[in-house]
Amino acid sequence: MKVGCVKEIKNNEFRVGMTPDNVKSYVNAGHEVLIEKGAGVGSGFMDAEYEAAGAKMIDTAKEVWDTVDMMIKVKEPLPEEYPLFHEGLILYTYLHLAADKPQTDALLNAKVKGVAYETLIERNGSIPLLAPMSQIAGRLSIQEGAKYLEKTFGGEGVLLAGVPGTPKANIVILGGGSVGTNACKIAVGMGANVTIMDINLQRLAYLDDIFGARIQTLVSTDANIEKAVKEADLVIGSVLIPGKAAPKLFKKKYLKEMKPGAVFVDVAVDQGGCGETTKVTYHDDPIYEVDGIVHYCVGNMPGAVPRTSTIALTNATLSYGLQIANKGLEKACSDNDVIYSAINTYDGKLTCKNVADSFDCYDYTDIKSLW
Repeated sequence: MKVGCVKEIKNNEFRVGMTPDNVKSYVNAGHEVLIEKGAGVGSGFMDAEYEAAGAKMIDTAKEVWDTVDMMIKVKEPLPEEYPLFHEGLILYTYLHLAADKPQTDALLNAKVKGVAYETLIERNGSIPLLAPMSQIAGRLSIQEGAKYLEKTFGGEGVLLAGVPGTPKANIVILGGGSVGTNACKIAVGMGANVTIMDINLQRLAYLDDIFGARIQTLVSTDANIEKAVKEADLVIGSVLIPGKAAPKLFKKKYLKEMKPGAVFVDVAVDQGGCGETTKVTYHDDPIYEVDGIVHYCVGNMPGAVPRTSTIALTNATLSYGLQIANKGLEKACSDNDVIYSAINTYDGKLTCKNVADSFDCYDYTDIKSLW
């Protein structure tokens, strides 16, 4: 199979879909790998390293798109890339279709086989291709929140840990999954007062066992959220329903009840965000203010630490990618039915139920019914 990787064109996105070590694995498996020149520079991988691993370096992204059978990326394609789609192309990347109807239409119209990292669910219920970025985004959320609490950025001027004789900052984390747990680790480590909420009592019991008396666990209800955010200095939105648009748990009406200069970091922004006042921002202009509350809603948070993020992501995506390249998508699914869960579009059909449920205009097609 001809496998390709191009430079990401999203604003301030420095990650890359394949490392030189990945290239070597694909080449050793008998595949031809085409890499756009400069694709890995943002993550610290030079063209010479890709060439040494066996890749063919290509001048333009268009030539890569036009040539390959399988494209491996990090972020969803942008509108400039839609004309480069071709029928039968396997696109292996984050798609986040529930928040992106134009991209969904483009993939369906071009009959692209869209394989989404974020909806691949293993037999034990884990989401292995989303987990590494969730871990990084969760840890970054506290780091970024702490920064934007500084007065120079419009925050209330609070130090998360405080110092002896002063109160610690109050952090509320909405969602106790991978993002929330990793945010909690950093928040506790920095010495803040932490409240974490989830609808799953078993998950809350697990978090209570891990963190003990250092955190407060609460069932996620509208009443509990409203009470908690009134006293919060930093709120982290980390709610996830794989493939679906995130529920709007952080209401606009809460903002006027909160401390002026408090910060809201919405890590769920890729799936539409869990705040009613969420809108996508970018690393070069990451914050905005609504009713005195600073909002940080960067859609590609892990792109700020691309070296770590690229290595972590490709460690997870390589094995599934090789299965698809070695056998073809259809045979790979029949041999490992976990891969079915990652297919969002196929031959002009929408094949992810959670994505279909997020829109009124698409019919869901069970992928297994097409083969």
